Amino acid sequence: MAIKALINGKVQAGVAVDDRGLQYGDGVFETIAVAEAGPLCLDEHLSRLREGCERLSIPPPALPVLCAEVALVSGSNPVSSPGAVVKIILTRGEGGRGYAPPAEARPNRIVALYPWPAYPPEHASEGVRLRFCQRRYGINPALAGIKHLNRLEQILARAEWQDPAIAEGLVMDLDDNVIEGTMSNFFMIKDRALLTSDLHACGVRGVIRQKIIGLAAGLGLAVHEQAISQALLLQADEIFLCNSLIGIWPARMLANRPFKPGPITRRIRRALIGENAIIPPC
Repeated sequence: MAIKALINGKVQAGVAVDDRGLQYGDGVFETIAVAEAGPLCLDEHLSRLREGCERLSIPPPALPVLCAEVALVSGSNPVSSPGAVVKIILTRGEGGRGYAPPAEARPNRIVALYPWPAYPPEHASEGVRLRFCQRRYGINPALAGIKHLNRLEQILARAEWQDPAIAEGLVMDLDDNVIEGTMSNFFMIKDRALLTSDLHACGVRGVIRQKIIGLAAGLGLAVHEQAISQALLLQADEIFLCNSLIGIWPARMLANRPFKPGPITRRIRRALIGENAIIPPC
């Protein structure tokens, strides 16, 4: 439940029932980790939000206004250890029935502060169990990469299991290439190279994923964005998941194959912490 929320800069209870974000998922969002020093990777999150607005032809909010609202909600409550979460939602605004967007959009802007999720600390230290999902992502290059509000594919994939011992599921596309987790991106390490999925046709281009790609050369690691099959993934020396809140979770088990948190995964985590991109694990 939100600690505090602003709608169009004001404390309000909710949006109108004919808001297109509610009616059709017509909008974009960002989820941002907040440390004691403030929001992490804020510029990168706002850049992706703006890209999403451009793709959907939604007028983006003025950056100074959005930054001020993020600062207001994140500073409205003392950030407890290890942190808090700011979520930004931008919808196209209110409209009548039917899919046709209004000629002049009046976007609604929601900026809310949430408590830090209670992830088990051993996920970061010991690794997590993963599974392959049966649900497949459809191919849609027009929406690939951005965080639009239509998350039904992820919801259906996540609904496939209830076992609390499994932390995440990996989702394939229609060609059986492994794309991402239901809430995360992934990397595999093979022969000291980083491999991650090609996201030109589906999936979310995560902020931490992009940070890792940018840091790789300085760590002496080659990066390949490519098609990754289940068989290839299971040949990895190391596998890890990433997103803005979990930071780095190494894989411990996938499809009955054990893995161990490895030295390259640990180096990448240290580099991200050094860049103030993720909150250190407890």
